[in-house]
Amino acid sequence: MHLGYSAGKVLAAADWHLSKGERPAVLIGKDTRISGYMLESALQAGLSAAGVDVLLSGPTPTPAVAYLTRALRLQAGIVISASHNPFEDNGIKFFSALGTKLPDEVEHEIESGLNAPIRTMPSAQLGKARRVNDARGRYIEFCKSTFPNHLDLRGWRIVVDSAHGATYQIVGPVLHELGADVVAIGAQPDGLNINYECGATHSASIQEAVIRHQADLGIALDGDGDRVVMADKKGVLYDGDRLIYIIARHRQQKGTLRGGVAGTLMTNLAVENGLKKRNIPFARANVGDRYVLELLQKNGWQLGGEGSGHIICLDKHTTGDGIISALQVLYAMRDSGKSLAELARSVTLYPQQLINVKVPKGFDWRADGIIEAAQAEAERDLDTSGRVLLRASGTEPLVRVMVEGESGQKVKFWAEKIADVVRHAAVGDESRAL
Repeated sequence: MHLGYSAGKVLAAADWHLSKGERPAVLIGKDTRISGYMLESALQAGLSAAGVDVLLSGPTPTPAVAYLTRALRLQAGIVISASHNPFEDNGIKFFSALGTKLPDEVEHEIESGLNAPIRTMPSAQLGKARRVNDARGRYIEFCKSTFPNHLDLRGWRIVVDSAHGATYQIVGPVLHELGADVVAIGAQPDGLNINYECGATHSASIQEAVIRHQADLGIALDGDGDRVVMADKKGVLYDGDRLIYIIARHRQQKGTLRGGVAGTLMTNLAVENGLKKRNIPFARANVGDRYVLELLQKNGWQLGGEGSGHIICLDKHTTGDGIISALQVLYAMRDSGKSLAELARSVTLYPQQLINVKVPKGFDWRADGIIEAAQAEAERDLDTSGRVLLRASGTEPLVRVMVEGESGQKVKFWAEKIADVVRHAAVGDESRAL
């Protein structure tokens, strides 16, 4: 409630060139977690107390809130979701009037007012609330508009896994209205089952379902609909790295690829090498879709994302969108007449191993000479056929050790070796040696 009030005060004070008597308005969407009802009501109360009108869309994917905020000419959009996390978690994300993340200075202004007492506006100036009854239909049409009019999906059976999340009433209709025979799984949310053994973070479900239903392919989204992975008819999984490669190559062939591709520090080296081999520029950002977006904007590019399935197509949307990203892959398949396997055949991902090592809070692994020596030795051994990445988790007391390369045996050896060195360093083992 305090967050809603503080955000409302900041929005009410901004110069929006509103008509006389018109109040600023905010859209609130949420995923299917049971706590969303409680947080939605609290945010609504805080915003109304600050004199801001509230539009409620109910269960709505994160990218849909970004789109609707822009389409309805609102002052901000709010998403209540913890994305791919279990149902016990929840979070709140803001979008600007342009459907992008709020500028840092606006976020800081909202944060600075969180502890201020709530002083409700006079009754005549309180914000009003109403339901947006056509939110789902608007977004379905928007998604369909990103797929070429001269093509359809007739003749394909597609399994879709909505992770019991915010896309459960959207992705199926989008594909069905484009002509596909749709089999829906993970589409019975009860407030407690979001992301549970389903969706993009539990890919075994979509892989098994594609084979069981004898489908042509499968699409799995996460709880808030901003990430996607796909499976072919044999149940082979295609993560965000390979899907980005497929989209990039197709756009290059169509002459519509603007600039290069933005990945992250975790993007598989085989994807980088494959893109560069075809003269497609590639650059890495820090892990996180917001950093990918910043890199795209800096370079004037349009395509980027992460292996987890966050894919950003800035020519289609202002933010990462699992449904729209899947449609770009389906476009490449239908336009070329090739399967997922055929489109991804020219890039075989290198073996990659990630080990999370628990460390004390504040542990500075960069200052440890033995860790540095272990990393250097691994890099010499892997040479140009692999790489080593150590990074601190942004949310947990962990150091993530990642090794990848052409040789799976070397990858496994060095990942375990470096993780062991970090583990000993974290407990202050003076007897350790490389």
